[in-house]
Amino acid sequence: MSTCSNPFVRRCVAVLALGLGIVAPAAQAADLDKVRLAQNLSPISGVVIVAKHQGFFEKAGLDVTVVNFTSGKQALEAALGGGADIATTAEAPVTAAAMAKQPIAFIARMEYSYLKTLVTTKSGIESAAGLKGKRLGMTVGTGSEVYTMALLEKAGITGKDVSTVSLRPQDMTAALSANGVDAINTWEPHVSNAKNALGDKVKEIDTKGVYAETFNIVTTQKYLEANPETVRKFVKAMVEAEAWMKANREEAIATVASTVGMAAADLASVWDEYVYGVALDDMTMDVLKKHAAWRLATGNAPSGAAMPDFGTVIFADALKSVAPERVAFTKP
Repeated sequence: MSTCSNPFVRRCVAVLALGLGIVAPAAQAADLDKVRLAQNLSPISGVVIVAKHQGFFEKAGLDVTVVNFTSGKQALEAALGGGADIATTAEAPVTAAAMAKQPIAFIARMEYSYLKTLVTTKSGIESAAGLKGKRLGMTVGTGSEVYTMALLEKAGITGKDVSTVSLRPQDMTAALSANGVDAINTWEPHVSNAKNALGDKVKEIDTKGVYAETFNIVTTQKYLEANPETVRKFVKAMVEAEAWMKANREEAIATVASTVGMAAADLASVWDEYVYGVALDDMTMDVLKKHAAWRLATGNAPSGAAMPDFGTVIFADALKSVAPERVAFTKP
């Protein structure tokens, strides 16, 4: 009698397979919490990119399906509209949603980086003061616009002293090349992309410390209330991915570069500009408040809006349960 036809043998083999952890992929996937992640496909999403591609989500018990977007605004809109469960997004969409009283849940910051100014060599701009009378490319409604206004204020220049041109980050290199603007104010990797494309036709001026844009994990309050353990697993995977990135720099660069479509060497040249760290701290709060204040001062807020109570937007329990030392902000 063939052993494969013996019911007793088949049962024994099945039990042994389970005992050894040899389970069919379909059965394993069925045991994982399914999560739809709306992701801005950029190095600023590095922590979740690594968590996905290095298996940290799966290790935490999650089956994460990623949908990529070109901006955090689009990603958050997908989550708010029910097309995703969790989004990666910057502070600009967060403050817009908070002021519109949309029920968002801010879970953690995962990265921050300072915005930069790149100028054409022929413009003669040597410092922020030299921006007066020039044409500045920026992305309206994002940290790029907040940075631009903060930079001008620091240099003693008003908005009336410059001409601003609203550009998508990916269109800024072409605008510089075509002499459509004298300078661009944006984030990496767009600054480095422009440098690589235009060479000595452009140069960066020193503006570090003016404004840092954060990149964050946000969901809806409804989703968080229904899935607190899933969100906790998500945060746990992020913390582990961050640690792996710091211990495996070259492999982390290769993973992120491959995912976002950059050459590893190009990303390596600006890698240290991205400060990866899963946290909730005073810097996170300061950036949110600064951006909200800008919205109120410039009219980029709903009629009758006031400074949001970010204590009703930030939900620290998931991070606190995984890494309590990372929750270090003063409660608003």
